[in-house]
Amino acid sequence: MSAKKIITKKSLDFFEKYLNNASPTGYEWEGQKLWMNYIKPYVDTFITDSYGTAVGVINPDAAYRVVIEGHSDEISWYVNYITDNGLLYVIRNGGSDHQIAPSKWVNIHTKNGIVKGVFGWPAIHTRDRAKEEPPKLDNIFIDIGAKDKDEVKKMGVHVGCVITYPDTFQILNGNKFVCRAIDNRAGGFMIAEVARLLSENKKKLPFGLYITNAVQEEIGLRGAEMITETIKPNAAIITDVCHDTTTPMINKKQQGHTEMGAGPVISYAPAVQNKLRERIIETAEANNIPFQRMAASRATGTDTDAFAYSNGGVPSALISLPLRYMHTTVETVHKDDVENVIRLIYESLLQIKNGETFSYFD
Repeated sequence: MSAKKIITKKSLDFFEKYLNNASPTGYEWEGQKLWMNYIKPYVDTFITDSYGTAVGVINPDAAYRVVIEGHSDEISWYVNYITDNGLLYVIRNGGSDHQIAPSKWVNIHTKNGIVKGVFGWPAIHTRDRAKEEPPKLDNIFIDIGAKDKDEVKKMGVHVGCVITYPDTFQILNGNKFVCRAIDNRAGGFMIAEVARLLSENKKKLPFGLYITNAVQEEIGLRGAEMITETIKPNAAIITDVCHDTTTPMINKKQQGHTEMGAGPVISYAPAVQNKLRERIIETAEANNIPFQRMAASRATGTDTDAFAYSNGGVPSALISLPLRYMHTTVETVHKDDVENVIRLIYESLLQIKNGETFSYFD
């Protein structure tokens, strides 16, 4: 299958709408509904759970089950404390970066709808340059224009309201996708495109395929932990993002060398089942799909770990999308890499045999 025209206008429109929709950890359901509606023509049925993970299933009656998975949640904040003069202090919901917060607009999600706010910061003229404080979790704050705590309450804002950034999808230089939450709604998009291509190319898989968009990855792989016990898969291919390490201030001796535009990144890690990984590499080589390699010391830090160590051990592998500026509002990926991750997952599925164990002892 050629890499050309994998992403159609219709699929790109979906990707933009999907990214622009807020999907903070613990509040993923509106994004999940968009995703389910998009893949509905390409699957036979759906599984959902009580925390919001959504799974499109092809061949649900098959005994042998393969998962392809991404996660749907984005980092965010919670309102943690409201001052007497109506300012809001926050805590993280996931790995939110305090250093990018000052001067950012925010959306505060309330029962009455969105309340706008800004992360305030003292003007440069008022700061002591000899001992400037950097942004920290205990000094960043949100201003919603309220005069006091009572007005904050009347606006529907309370402790526990979740907060997201409103930054929307852009295309940079014709082939770079830029947005908040590409980590990892790009994963949900890519597995949805695999489902679309299987349907449009009339490929009949000899096993059940579980296209899984999990919740709560950003706070510890929790959605994957839950749904793998429901699916009980025989194999899993996970997709997430990894760092483009070619930008300034990243130590390649520590982080390795992976770069945007050079292809999907295939991981080596204890949780990655070696025979499944080698099958993916052989597939990439046979189909002239460019790829990179990455090593993880102990854990991948992705839903791969949750699937691999569940149900007595599930052969699992990780295909990552190289991304710049992770956990900022300008996360950036290359269109070619997105298409090549889709190609690699698609072609790898066609190489998996029904009932395959990937055993080292066969």
